[in-house]
Amino acid sequence: MKGGRILLLLVCSSVITLGVFAAGPPTCPADLGGKCSDSGEWEGEFFPGIPKIKFEGPSSKNPLAFKWYNAEEEILGKKMKDWMRFSIAFWHTFRGTGGDPFGAPTKYWPWEDGTNSLAMAKRRMRANFEFLEKIGVDRWCFHDRDIAPDGETLEESNKNLDEVVTLAKELQGTKIRPLWGTAQLFMHPRYMHGGATSSELGVYAYAAAQVKKAMEVTHDLGGENYVFWGGREGYQSLLNTDMERELDHLARFCEAAVAYKKKIGFNGTLLIEPKPQEPTKHQYDWDAATTANFLRKYGLIGEFKLNIECNHATLSGHSCHHELETARINGLLGNIDANTGDPQIGWDTDQFMTDISEATMVMLSVIRNGGLAPGGFNFDAKLRRESTEVEDIFLAHISGMDTLARGLRSAAKLIQDGSLAELVRKRYQSFDTEIGAQVEAGKGDFETLEKLAMKWGEPKVPSAKQELAEMIFQSAL
Repeated sequence: MKGGRILLLLVCSSVITLGVFAAGPPTCPADLGGKCSDSGEWEGEFFPGIPKIKFEGPSSKNPLAFKWYNAEEEILGKKMKDWMRFSIAFWHTFRGTGGDPFGAPTKYWPWEDGTNSLAMAKRRMRANFEFLEKIGVDRWCFHDRDIAPDGETLEESNKNLDEVVTLAKELQGTKIRPLWGTAQLFMHPRYMHGGATSSELGVYAYAAAQVKKAMEVTHDLGGENYVFWGGREGYQSLLNTDMERELDHLARFCEAAVAYKKKIGFNGTLLIEPKPQEPTKHQYDWDAATTANFLRKYGLIGEFKLNIECNHATLSGHSCHHELETARINGLLGNIDANTGDPQIGWDTDQFMTDISEATMVMLSVIRNGGLAPGGFNFDAKLRRESTEVEDIFLAHISGMDTLARGLRSAAKLIQDGSLAELVRKRYQSFDTEIGAQVEAGKGDFETLEKLAMKWGEPKVPSAKQELAEMIFQSAL
């Protein structure tokens, strides 16, 4: 056995030596003894054999090609890439392990060395930018502790983050930037009771310091937005919780974030990402309507918008389309975390969206919103536990991008055809009258309406034509 290991080591050494003298850049071998796993910074190719992904059209059989997403193609007067503004989630793509509550990690990417060192963080960052270049996406999203290791002290954590951000800034150049950044205020034990809603002042202060730093580096990298996801901003039991006080604390935290954003000259949008529960029993930003009410109550409605995640929508008992429309009609739709859940599973599975019907309804909201800029679509989605090859990272994102692109094309058909809009118009046409206009203008007092009801008698209620609406919708897919 020992002799076999020595022979294997010699063979691997020979392969690596040959690679050094090859014409192209070194590639990352599948063993952890190769060039990419030493203690220094490695600058080779992370995805050898995978070309830059191109659009080949619906008839293509090439799995490593776009069938529906054609970045430069114009749809309804805007390039497809400008409708989408796609972004790659660093945490799922480069920190996802496939582990779950019932099983150990299943993904061991070739470039990983089993550590969370600063050198490993830099290597992941290089892999991130190679992936962005090959998939053709110029935005990425991150949590602070995903891209740089936590230190023994806050000062050390900040230093680690600065070092990785310096590299990221160098690698992204002028064309790539973060769609948004955020602080990870849910994983460390100090945040077991939340960050902004913790019962401990020391934790509240630490969370504020971490957000301050995360906002600074997001600004430094040219980020377009900053997200607040309150994974533990909620409660497990009301018996030991002062809900009013915690909500007040959360509002004060948001106010301080707004003040600091302005102080450092960060012009990006602040976004809150609603989620009903998981990991807490009840989160204070349960859904879009709840979060909008929170913003109105505390006078923050003009300072924040919402980052709607489709899987969070279903966890709150809504469709993604419902949450998008709720955000849109309140002037709060700022960004979309593009994923979906499994209808048979009651938790946040963060799957890539592959349902064309869902994607079409999502894109209807985006078109009605006039787009998402400076927001976009962030793929807050992860590979399935059973998908363990590097190629699967590309296949998953290609599928997700194509699904939303096909949804955009279908939504554009619906709008250009006009049949669905006409059906909706006819349904409400009784309000397109002089009296209806008065009601909608707030001039329909009860006395006048009572007289009209007596004059008109029993109203005739027409069909909603639900089946026809669904037929029209399906014909566009």
